[in-house]
Formats: sequence, C-alpha cells, structure tokens
Amino acid sequence: MNDSNKRKERKQVFSTERENQRATPNDIFARDLNGEMVSPNDAGYEELIADIFATMKTATEMNTGYRTSEEVHGFMGRILGKPLDGSTTVLPPLYIDYGKPVTIGKGCFIQQCCTFFGRGGITIGNDVFIGPKVNLITINHDPDPDKRSATYGRPIVIEDKVWIGINSTILPGVKIGYGAIIGAGSVVTKDVPAMAVVAGNPARIIKTIKNK
Repeated sequence: MNDSNKRKERKQVFSTERENQRATPNDIFARDLNGEMVSPNDAGYEELIADIFATMKTATEMNTGYRTSEEVHGFMGRILGKPLDGSTTVLPPLYIDYGKPVTIGKGCFIQQCCTFFGRGGITIGNDVFIGPKVNLITINHDPDPDKRSATYGRPIVIEDKVWIGINSTILPGVKIGYGAIIGAGSVVTKDVPAMAVVAGNPARIIKTIKNK
C-alpha cells in the first residue's frame, strides 16, 4: 500500500473515531465532546469535574518518581480508558486533564512535560513525534466576561508521521496533516497541510517537504 492510500485509510479511521466518540447519550459528557457550551450550572457538571480530577490524580501518580515503561503503559491505560499500544513511548511527566476522548496511535514518541487538555477530543495518529513541553489545548472559554466560567471544546487531529517541536502550542480545532513539522515554540491557530513546515506565533508555512 503506498503512502497516499495509507493517508486515505488513516483519514477514514480519524473520521470514524470522531463519529464513535460523538455517538454517545446526550449527557454533559457528550455535550462537552460535541463542542457545546457547558457551564458549572449545568446538570451533571459536578460529575464531569469529578471525572477530570480522577484523571489528574492518576496522572499525578504516574508523574511521581521513576516509572518503568510497563508502569507508564499501565497508568496510560487507566487515563485513556483503553490500552496504549506497546510501540508507543510516553515519558512522564504528562499533564492531562481528561483522557477518555484522547486516542494515541502506534509508534509514537511523546516527550516530557507535555500538557494535553483532552476534553474536546485529541486524535494522534501513528509514528508521531511530540517534543517536550508541547501543549495540546482543546478547550476554550465563553468570551462574555459574565459567562467566562462556561467552556466549549474543539477537537485536535494530528495525522501520521507529524513532528511537533519543543514548547509548541496547538490550539482548539486544529488539524495537522500527514508528515508536517511544527517548529519549536510555534503557536498553531489553524490547520496545517500535509508535508508542510510551519513556525512562529501565529505559525505560518515556511516551506513544503519534498519526498526524495
């Protein structure tokens, strides 16, 4: 199978995963994942926050002291609510608020001190490299100052073989295409095409990677 067909296949997988995640009952968890505004006044909000704090407690346990690869995979399975593939490496500490809407593919390498705000949904493809101190942020606040405690999510999708440089921030709703490179310290505010190299704040395309 050539790279073009592989990319098409992965796109279908990403689409199916998002549809499956959204096909949940219409409770606050589903509303949160579907990008609807949720407020501390909403029914079920306390349950949502309790689930988030339970995730953060597990992450804190993982981040405390030295952990073997097997131990990290065990903790990540609890955080994600599904197994982390054995070919993927996560180096603690990892700061994550909510893991159930997060999917991490095979052969990934996630460096230390990354922050994942996962409530809006994060999909990471195969063979993705994520440098230290990278922030994946899927949640935003109501711009109205009188309602700013309310939040809404937008999913982040990172396709196969993406490389995200140290101290970069990916903002809500961004999709990073196959093979793209995000330069160190970038703030990515909009979609990145496949095989593009972007850098800066806000990140802009500086070149395109040519296949040899």
